[in-house]
Amino acid sequence: MTGDTEQPSRLEEVIEEAGEGAATPHPPHTDDSGSKLNRPLITFSIMAATIMQSLDSTIANVALPQMQGTLSATQDQMGWVLTSYIIAAAIMIPLTGWLAGRFGRKKVFLISIVGFTLTSALCGLAATLPEIVLFRLLQGISGAALVPLSQAVLFDINPPQNHGKAMAIWGVGVTLGPVLGPVLGGWLTEDYSWRWVFFINVPIGIIAFLGLSASMPETRKLFNKFDFFGFATLSLCVGALQLFLDRGELNDWFNSGEIIAEAMVSVVALYYFLVHSFTRPHPFLSPALFADRNFVMSNIFIFLLGVVLFATLALVPPMLQNEMGYPVIISGLVTAPRGAGTMIGMMVVGKLIGKFDARTIMAAGLGLTAFSLWQMTNFDLLMNENLIVISGVIQGFGIGLVYVPLSTVAFGTLPAALRNEGTAFFNLLRNLGSAIGISVVVTLLTRNTQIMHASLAEHVTPYNLNNPAYLSGHIDPHSLPGLAALDRMITNQAAMIAYVNDYKLMMVLTIAVIPLLLLLRPPAHASDKKEIAVME
Repeated sequence: MTGDTEQPSRLEEVIEEAGEGAATPHPPHTDDSGSKLNRPLITFSIMAATIMQSLDSTIANVALPQMQGTLSATQDQMGWVLTSYIIAAAIMIPLTGWLAGRFGRKKVFLISIVGFTLTSALCGLAATLPEIVLFRLLQGISGAALVPLSQAVLFDINPPQNHGKAMAIWGVGVTLGPVLGPVLGGWLTEDYSWRWVFFINVPIGIIAFLGLSASMPETRKLFNKFDFFGFATLSLCVGALQLFLDRGELNDWFNSGEIIAEAMVSVVALYYFLVHSFTRPHPFLSPALFADRNFVMSNIFIFLLGVVLFATLALVPPMLQNEMGYPVIISGLVTAPRGAGTMIGMMVVGKLIGKFDARTIMAAGLGLTAFSLWQMTNFDLLMNENLIVISGVIQGFGIGLVYVPLSTVAFGTLPAALRNEGTAFFNLLRNLGSAIGISVVVTLLTRNTQIMHASLAEHVTPYNLNNPAYLSGHIDPHSLPGLAALDRMITNQAAMIAYVNDYKLMMVLTIAVIPLLLLLRPPAHASDKKEIAVME
């Protein structure tokens, strides 16, 4: 694939079989008319759209209690405000590559920004639960293309030697949004209204639209037929899987007929999608994507990185609020330095990416991430915020060191004609990794809390109930309120142990991933030449 032989690689053969007229972009320094690109304006506008979309993955979470009261809904019903958005985005992400090739990347990008901005405003104006669920569904559909297309655009407007810096900028937007979302959402909800977590997207969307309208070039179009069966089966698989993960814990997993049905639908749809893809000449996802070993291995890594990154984000805020009594805004401020660590890591790696082997940088990043998770296994109920901040900064820095070289390696040997599809699939796996990771750690948290509660309660006997040192003199074990307070204390301790067990699991997973770096190939000069030839 990247050697010096004159024989064409399997990747090149598959690309040729796909036919001519691929949606190849213009050389990274000019547009279709040959004029010089306004790269800073394109980058700024793209990052505004990316941050706007990535913020929405977490900013609404903290506003759910206030929304529940306003809309007169139950907690189970409010879950659909999040689930509808996640499922719609997951289904539409794989379609991004075909839409951008068929109608042009700029047109799809601008329509997505308009749709996302408009539906955000409608979410803020919603007066009933069905309205906001519908508008969140439309918001997920319209915003799904923003992140994968932003990654593809940044690759194409920058020459190969600047891909590391471009991915550092893109990574900041993708990872910073989920970190800052709870802080911003808590502030807007507490000082203004939950509606402002949606209204804040409107000015950002207008700025992004105007900037890209004036500066972004259009790509050539690909007139391939749409593989409806491939898209339908993949969408059904992803949608059923998301429902399975989102509602599994609530319905006690396989003890529920609904969860069993969703699992079966997902597996059957995946089977039909794979059979169809291997037997059709031009399937929904191009086979050329999977002929590139670096791209395939990078997708495995981004899936596992999504597990660690988003599972930790899902665990720390509720731990601080439920077990340690932190207010929403304070818990957000304590976890925000993690985002600062990610930004610093990405800025540093942007300068290192061309000087050191990408695999070495990623190994260092994974090592730091594992070290931070080890620090988190020392969390306890009596600690102050120092360990939370320090471990968060180190973990953010480590993830920043992994994210940028991983994106660079994933697309460094992938021809530009395949980037629309490639970035869509890359981000789909990142989202699936986060969904599966969150579902697993939350399930383990619930079950381990129950197990540890039973174990701790076994050690509470009449012989130690009257020990002032044991109960700190604050609980009367001979009264019903005292027994209830004692139960809360045991539950609190059991939950903390369960959180620590989750952090241990993610630490082991992170360490286990490091040897897989040996399966990645270092970027070769030949790949750069091939990429430039494809773009020209």
